Amino acid sequence: MAHRPTGPLVATLAAVLTATLTACGTDAPAGAPVDAPDQAELLDVVTSTNVYGAVVRAVGGDLVEVTSLIDDPTADPHSYESTPADAAAVAGADLVVVNGGGYDDFMTRLVESSGGEADVIDVVALSGLAPAEDGEGHTADDGHEHTADDGHEHGSFNEHVWYSLPTVRKLAERLATDMGAADAANAATYTANAEQFSAAVDELATEAGAIATAAPGARVAATEPVPGYLLEAAGLTDVTPEAFTEAVEEDSDPPAAALAETLTLFGPPEPVAALIVNPQTATPSTDQVRAAAQTGGVPVVEFTETLPEGTTDYPTWMGAQIDALSAALNGN
Repeated sequence: MAHRPTGPLVATLAAVLTATLTACGTDAPAGAPVDAPDQAELLDVVTSTNVYGAVVRAVGGDLVEVTSLIDDPTADPHSYESTPADAAAVAGADLVVVNGGGYDDFMTRLVESSGGEADVIDVVALSGLAPAEDGEGHTADDGHEHTADDGHEHGSFNEHVWYSLPTVRKLAERLATDMGAADAANAATYTANAEQFSAAVDELATEAGAIATAAPGARVAATEPVPGYLLEAAGLTDVTPEAFTEAVEEDSDPPAAALAETLTLFGPPEPVAALIVNPQTATPSTDQVRAAAQTGGVPVVEFTETLPEGTTDYPTWMGAQIDALSAALNGN
């Protein structure tokens, strides 16, 4: 009669089975279904927006539990107010990803007050794009002091660094490193997933470069500087009056002269090739600009600050926006 193994033999078999399943999972592509470990073993990661949550999932796959505090496609991250549940999530996290640069100051405050020991990745600091400070909170390019409570005013620096493809690639690499340090048994999986994600980001860069080749220096207008880094990568020239975009970003009415100048961009003698709008921060002024573009036959392309409903990964989201921009410039 056959006998079931018991005692130490059961434990040994279970350990071997677990190791085998983990090893099998290391070859899975980023975000693909794998056999997840027990819930208690997952790395707990909190991000300010679902854009960063998508990058974390691409690198961590089923080995991470991700909480994105801003996950509503209609929300304006600039005006987000944190909740007690957000504070609890940050306090219990193993890793926290913040945009930085004053964009999501609520996250900075949550981290500071959490008392936790989470590893924190500041993406603006990681990017290397921010202007250097003089040691007293003043940036070299604008001379203004920026503190954690200054709202959303950041001089001429564009803090929307998730539209910088090299920065997103850096983030994936940093996530693989930090996750691997926290979970050494799965370090190879994180590295492989980051490499696969980075390859997809490189493809996006190629697509943006194709726009630069097809329409070098094409003039465009934008209601906000949100996609600025991507427009630069696409070789486009944003001719929107700075006073207009700054006012919209600060949730204030643009000066009448700036609005009037912006409206002239959509008529003769040389209308811009496209208007880029952020639907999450629509105002009467941006609606007026959008209407002027439509009246003038100028294509309107939407670029958002967070992932839209139904989209869960960064390359799909960014690729769709690049495709829409390319189609608009090509007259399709």
